[in-house]
Amino acid sequence: MADVGRADGVGEDGGRIAPLDRRVFAVAGVVLGVLMALSPRYGFHRDELYFLDSARHLQASYVDQPALTPVLARVSLSLFGVSAAGLRLWAALAAAGTVVVGALTAREFGGTRRAQLLAAIATGTMPVLLGSGHVANTTSFEVLAWAAIALVVVRIGRTGDTRWWLAAGALVGLGSEFNHLAAIFGTVLLAAALLGPARRTVVDRRLLAGAVIAVLLVLPDLWWQARHGWAMFAMTRALNGEHGGAGNILTWIVGQLGMSCLAMTVLWVAGLRFLWRSGRPLWRCLVTAYAVLFVLFAVTTGAQVYYLGGLYVCLLAAGAVGLDGWLHSRPGRLRGLMIGTAVSAALSAVIVLPVLPPSDVDWTYGTSPISGETLGWPQLVGTVRQVWAGLPAGQRASAVIFAADYSEAGAINELGRSAGLPTAAGAQNTDWWWGPGNPLATTVVAVAPGPDYAPGYAARLRRYFRHVRVAATLSNPDGVHNIEWGGHVYVCTGPRRPWGVIWPELRNYA
Repeated sequence: MADVGRADGVGEDGGRIAPLDRRVFAVAGVVLGVLMALSPRYGFHRDELYFLDSARHLQASYVDQPALTPVLARVSLSLFGVSAAGLRLWAALAAAGTVVVGALTAREFGGTRRAQLLAAIATGTMPVLLGSGHVANTTSFEVLAWAAIALVVVRIGRTGDTRWWLAAGALVGLGSEFNHLAAIFGTVLLAAALLGPARRTVVDRRLLAGAVIAVLLVLPDLWWQARHGWAMFAMTRALNGEHGGAGNILTWIVGQLGMSCLAMTVLWVAGLRFLWRSGRPLWRCLVTAYAVLFVLFAVTTGAQVYYLGGLYVCLLAAGAVGLDGWLHSRPGRLRGLMIGTAVSAALSAVIVLPVLPPSDVDWTYGTSPISGETLGWPQLVGTVRQVWAGLPAGQRASAVIFAADYSEAGAINELGRSAGLPTAAGAQNTDWWWGPGNPLATTVVAVAPGPDYAPGYAARLRRYFRHVRVAATLSNPDGVHNIEWGGHVYVCTGPRRPWGVIWPELRNYA
């Protein structure tokens, strides 16, 4: 069959892998252009407000994330100020880079130029790539890191050149400084290589050296965690309790169908088959890693369906090569796949990207909360400012603003800075470690999300204050029932103990 990529690494030139198709960069450019064009729409995502807050408290690690995403947020603050488009530039670049990595992976599998292009299109239409590339968070970098790690592993499996283990170790370490999941992926791959047939062909001292490089790169993170009671483990337990369990296993399984464009599901399924039948032990390790992590995440964090998102880049690339000949043996097959991809990509874009008017976002919230969590922050800040300004001057002098949720603290601290609001203290995740503000405060203006997210919060406040009154209710002008909808701003007076003594009991990892 002519012009079909082969698993042995022989491409269309008969002896070496094919050159990279330049059209791949056009696909990456379209992804970057779309994401940047949409970046100013709506407002900051709740996580982005936290990252901006973290950027003003740079440290070696955080309760719920390593250091590099806040570092990039700090660069954005320096270059662009408090700008959603400036903050989102890095995530959009990561998404575009992932498209190129997908094509390079298809090339390493022996894919023809057209297989590379198909891999780029399949990667560029992944809802997880577009959704994470639109907002500045750790996921976009995690997806890129996993895809790049898999690319290097595929190259080692094709060439047998174990010097690339050093690059793999560096990518695991660097990726782990964006998101701890990269370390889990690297560990599972290492175990699969050491315990399986790949041990006889590609395991040598360079693999150990790569592992050492990875550990050295994450030492700052480990040092911070050790000094803060290994907070990431407490955070992991909290997340597993919220998102894991038998009730979320079906959510996880169904959610994997949304990692790629729905029409491209056939591609990554074929990719698993291609890798397993390749005859290359290290390529089979990628299937083993997928199976192990699929089960692990299904049981522990099933509702977080995107945790395997980065590995689908490699599977899509493998499928693009494995199905290349079949797709082109009859023109209608490829045409049907492209039509299906265009339709399903358009539908998923409506859900994960801000293409609808804000008032129409509410119906997408149950499927993907990304857009819904970018609405209402200026109104929240304005509401808090009204309550704060309504306090007598003497009372404000001994008052603090306290946010139950990290996004509320971030909104007040970043968007309320120009409105004259003081820095808010926060109880959630790393915010708690930054302290209570004035430990002798006698008035606390407390901000809490809606009842679905923070049930019974007024009753909790009354455990610490004699007088708790609702001063305002949170909403947004678009009517989107997000986390903050129905929340309240409370004025709390008459502390039963000093505010600084109460503070240790308010810590919340979630």
